[in-house]
Amino acid sequence: MNAMTPLRSASRLSHSLTLRLALVFALLAFVSLALLGVALYRDLERELIHRDDIALITRIDQLRTFLNDSNTLDLIKAKPALFQNMMGNREALLTIGTPGQPPLLVVNPGNLKMPVLTPVAMDHRLTLDDVQHLPNVNGVPFSALAATIDSGDLGSLQVVTGRLMTERTAVLADYRLNVYLFATLAAILLALSGYVLVHRGLLPVRRLARHTQSIDVGNLNERLDSQGAPLELLPMIDAFNAMLDRLDKGFVQLGQVSTDMAHELRTPINNLLGETQVALQQNRSTDAYQQLLASNVEELERLARMLDNMLFLARTDPRSALRQRQELDAADEMQRMADYFEGPATDVGICINAHGSGLIWAEPMLLRRALANLCANAIKYGAPHSELCIHANPTADGIQVHVRNHGQTIPAQHLPRLFERFYRVDESRERSAQSNGLGLSIVATIMQLHNGACHVSSADGITCFELFFPARQQHE
Repeated sequence: MNAMTPLRSASRLSHSLTLRLALVFALLAFVSLALLGVALYRDLERELIHRDDIALITRIDQLRTFLNDSNTLDLIKAKPALFQNMMGNREALLTIGTPGQPPLLVVNPGNLKMPVLTPVAMDHRLTLDDVQHLPNVNGVPFSALAATIDSGDLGSLQVVTGRLMTERTAVLADYRLNVYLFATLAAILLALSGYVLVHRGLLPVRRLARHTQSIDVGNLNERLDSQGAPLELLPMIDAFNAMLDRLDKGFVQLGQVSTDMAHELRTPINNLLGETQVALQQNRSTDAYQQLLASNVEELERLARMLDNMLFLARTDPRSALRQRQELDAADEMQRMADYFEGPATDVGICINAHGSGLIWAEPMLLRRALANLCANAIKYGAPHSELCIHANPTADGIQVHVRNHGQTIPAQHLPRLFERFYRVDESRERSAQSNGLGLSIVATIMQLHNGACHVSSADGITCFELFFPARQQHE
């Protein structure tokens, strides 16, 4: 258990938004500063190279002036050490001589390997492009310039001057190191600062998390407070509060359904228990026992039908219903209902009038169950020797299905609640095996699955149920 704790902590840390943002800040800082340092490094390198090249050109120009004087040539021959001292350090190189002859002067205190260079013409004006850059002489970059000079009596002379760039290389190396060190230090500081800032910035999220943890079934009416919350969190807070509203409503409905279901189940169970206990306490005739068993079967059928309907309401998957929708011919579906209920309607003297046009975009079995529940209610409560009308009319945005029957007018106060589970207009009238108070609630559920609507009206002895099915959309 203790061994797993560090692993969990490491896993949580690896998924930490604060740590990720801090590392991103550090990476951005390092890359930005490194790129800036490289850019400055390139500028500094170009400037140092330019300065060194100018120095080589200046030296050649000076030598051109000096070597035009015959006394200078005599001095070179007599005191070459003087020019060695003038070069200043062991990294300088200078040769003066006639092409094809031993050089008059060689200044190479560092014993540098003499590169082979092509001299520029005598009348050529020296430019930076004439300076030659060798990447590796004794492991160090080397810059050199060769030129032809008119010396008067001795004719033309070839002068080669160069210098190892050890100092420049060292300066640039130190600069590179400082750039990387500064970028790394800045990245670390920015990472720490970013971690602290992000951690403080996420305080509202942590407060919301703590508040969310305190909400359970006992206080679903509590809502997250958006006062003072960042603008970025307001959509999440609103969405969460909307979810709490739905959960609160669902729990209230679930509690009501549970209460209603317990009430509905208690009556047939008590009837079965009472009648059975009475029958066991005294001897009865065979006919009496048969009558008792028939009554018990009726109650059991009522229980089975109620449980079946409750399971239907609980198991219906909205996504599955939407995926299985088809374009159904309205005329065929209306006639199907008329044929199915022809027998029960004829038994009570009700004539069925079915007609329709257009297409119904619906799941076939759910559509037929909704229509069957409405037709069953219409036949059960319709006036004998009347007409049951089932028809469908297309509209601009869908199709409207009507189930209309003649019978007792339903009082207006009951109409808004007819689609509620276990709701009955007349409790005494509807206590039967054929009624469980769930038929119309199933119709309402089916219409919700189809994103449709249901409505009921009752006036002057005519009750009409209306079902609206939306038309098929292009993306469906």
